[in-house]
Amino acid sequence: MNQEELLKEMYESTLLGNAPAVLELTNAGLAMGLSPETLLFDSLIPSLEEVGARFERGDFFVPEMLIAGRAMAGALEVLRPLMIETGIEPVGTFVMGTVKGDVHDIGKNLVDIMLEGAGFHVIDLGVQVAPEKFVEAIQEHKPDIVGFSAFLTTTMPMFKANINVLEKAGLRDQVIVMVGGAPVTQEYADAVGADGYASDASAAVKKAKELLARKRAVASA
Repeated sequence: MNQEELLKEMYESTLLGNAPAVLELTNAGLAMGLSPETLLFDSLIPSLEEVGARFERGDFFVPEMLIAGRAMAGALEVLRPLMIETGIEPVGTFVMGTVKGDVHDIGKNLVDIMLEGAGFHVIDLGVQVAPEKFVEAIQEHKPDIVGFSAFLTTTMPMFKANINVLEKAGLRDQVIVMVGGAPVTQEYADAVGADGYASDASAAVKKAKELLARKRAVASA
């Protein structure tokens, strides 16, 4: 198998969610002399982008996204330390958490995987995350974006509570705020003062890239 064939097979295996094959191909690619960036940007990321496109068209559903994401996550476990060693800069840093009072994390975890697949460095704070914990994470990690996830309508008001705490801590203008979750709408995101909303994991990656590009363009103007 040559390098081009390996990258194509890795793309297909990721698309199908064949985690053992993706891991095996990752190690084979490295042994062949391919760089972590080549494996990531020429095979894994394009494959996950295709997964997202198929989801948007209705050809893939959440289970397919999850298994493809998990297949890629296994490859990332191998590639991440190598990429840190070689000093590859992530697209951006994203702090993520399910808000206080809510223990749902399937959607959040899927967004994490898709963001990592797109080249973001993701810091996941888990579930039941208090506003103060978000503040501490922002102060420590200096992320570009912070994401609040809520699955229950009863916990959605925590979005506003979190944003209020960020404002009091003087951090609101330093970070992009994104919100999401099953009951969340664009109207609700606007009402609480979030910068962005996404209805699913694929849309979250697009919106995160768009918001980050806009913020950097303003900063460099």
